[in-house]
Amino acid sequence: MTGSAIAETLGVSKSGVNDFLRAFKACKDLKYPLPKGITNYGIAAVVYPRKPTTHVGRDVSYELPDYEAVSKDMSSRKNMTLKVLWNRYVKKCRDSGLKFYSYRQFCENYAKWCEENKETLHFNAVIGQKMEVDFAGKTFRMVDPLTGEVVEIVVFVAVLPYSQYIYAEGMVSTKEPQWIAVNNNALAYFGGVPALVICDNCKQAVIANRDWIAPELNKDYAEWAEHNHTVILPAKVKKPKYKSSVENAVGILEKGFFHDMEEMDYFSLEQFNRDLWKHLDKLNSAPFTKKPHSRRYYWDEERRELMPLPPVPYEYMERRTAKVSSDYHVRFDNAYYSVDRSPHPGICCHGEDFLQRRGIYLRMAQSHRQESVVYGSKSSPGQLQGTFRVERDLFHPEGHDRWPQHRSGD
Repeated sequence: MTGSAIAETLGVSKSGVNDFLRAFKACKDLKYPLPKGITNYGIAAVVYPRKPTTHVGRDVSYELPDYEAVSKDMSSRKNMTLKVLWNRYVKKCRDSGLKFYSYRQFCENYAKWCEENKETLHFNAVIGQKMEVDFAGKTFRMVDPLTGEVVEIVVFVAVLPYSQYIYAEGMVSTKEPQWIAVNNNALAYFGGVPALVICDNCKQAVIANRDWIAPELNKDYAEWAEHNHTVILPAKVKKPKYKSSVENAVGILEKGFFHDMEEMDYFSLEQFNRDLWKHLDKLNSAPFTKKPHSRRYYWDEERRELMPLPPVPYEYMERRTAKVSSDYHVRFDNAYYSVDRSPHPGICCHGEDFLQRRGIYLRMAQSHRQESVVYGSKSSPGQLQGTFRVERDLFHPEGHDRWPQHRSGD
């Protein structure tokens, strides 16, 4: 058969067939008939000086990139891009005097290699279903204008996967109160509440996530979700693809305007966030490169499917274990507050009205208004026992007018 007939039968290019026939004739180690049991890979290994390839019809004069190593770098090295790996490939080929693929061919061949060698499960984004949250890996520095102290700024990132609409906010503290605050701000920015919140396994959100099916959530974050009528679903441990949208959003920020922001000097968190939100507004309004419209356009559609925000945002409540003293008070932030013994089974009366001092969880907001009572005492008369209530009225300044009434009853 001629080279043209072979190419037509196999559905490959004529030049590829003719190149192989010339290389086969020039090969001194392999002749027809072929040795028994030899495979196509074996033939390629003998005919061509370089390693065989599965790319049918490929021009063998070009150096084939090591796509297995490319895949490993893309998955294991933070913020790695195909452009960087292609530049390394080009430099290596030039140093060895070899022909190299263009960037477009490099990416197309890598996509084909991934289709043949990697199995992935694609999650189709559902409108209004999820919000994904995470911290950016890139941090910034802020200089306190009064003390000159350098403070680290961590960036919180949230995204709606359907519209890819992004919210971000700088934080100088990542403790629970600030974590709750930025999550509230994200919901307000998106204009509604999604059905699911996908988060990382940070300590502000998750205490333990051993099997992914029944994770143990941070109590404050769980109550935040209940307040907003949503559900928290942590990603699998060390499985970033379970929150791929926010990972992609973080990458866009870190490879984009974060480079401009790191060259700026910031002297307050408010200044940093104003600059961040200005860049973020431009990003959300900019058109996509591979589909029509912008993130803001699709967000206008998605926000109509979100659940409404609660009338009042969730407020973080600090929890501490306190011991009840014999005068029905507990100490909290250098002040003393009265508590009612009856609702707490851990507080019991004994023979001479002594209290068994056991730990209870105290919700100060339910019993007392937020007042500044440093090194003082705040008592609620309704929570005191009868004798204590009379003595409190006698000796408290507000009770001086009632002294004669009490004395007349002696």
